[in-house]
Amino acid sequence: MRFRNRLRRRVITCIVKYMELPMHERIAVELRRQIATGELAVAEPVPSEAQLCARWGASRGPVRQALAALRAEGMIGGGRGKPPVVLRQSLSQPFATFVSFSSWVRGLGRVPGQRTQEIALRRASADVADALDLEEGTPVVQLLRLRLIDDEPTMLERTTFIEPVGRLLFDFDCDSGSLYAHLAEQDVDMSLARHRIDAVAADPTDSSLLGVPEGFPLLRESRIARSADGSPVEYSDDRYRPDRVGFTIENSQQAQPALLRSWQAS
Repeated sequence: MRFRNRLRRRVITCIVKYMELPMHERIAVELRRQIATGELAVAEPVPSEAQLCARWGASRGPVRQALAALRAEGMIGGGRGKPPVVLRQSLSQPFATFVSFSSWVRGLGRVPGQRTQEIALRRASADVADALDLEEGTPVVQLLRLRLIDDEPTMLERTTFIEPVGRLLFDFDCDSGSLYAHLAEQDVDMSLARHRIDAVAADPTDSSLLGVPEGFPLLRESRIARSADGSPVEYSDDRYRPDRVGFTIENSQQAQPALLRSWQAS
């Protein structure tokens, strides 16, 4: 019963947040979903501006903003008098917007999943203590989880939380959904994050859980999440299979570059 009530609250929260989005973002979210699920297939025309205006009861302004967003993401092409068509089914997630893996995967129209391998209270090693601005040996909570897209192993996360935050996970089923959503419900602030992307060879744990040979090159995202006042809350080492997830950079001479994570459609 408690799980059903919690699930119901999350569904209601998601619906409310969706309805609070500006019209152009709601249109873009729906078009992304249709592309990701194949309702709009690659090379298939996107509904016209007039059709989208009628469907959403919107003016041309929000419709054009939504289509421009999908063009910027590389999901549709066209323009300059040519009707837009679907270019690809993968979705790029800007890291400028700090969202969880689960939220990103749902945005693809896919099913996120997780299998918790371990959660434990430990003493912080030197590198972890440095990342979280702690004294070496300070108690922290460490989590090892395999992340899935449509039940396919995609990423292995090694996450360390400062002890007061990590302890909130001991009474939570870490396989039930997003840790970030649960911690947000507990008023944990992780509103800022810094990401570093590099490559690393798969170690025996990576090999076993991700289904790749030892030494296989993996994409690694190292992340430090902070509260609004700049205090470190979480340090994570996330390792992705490069045949399933990729990273690109979008930039211009006028704007700061945006790091994008994209799912490789198979």
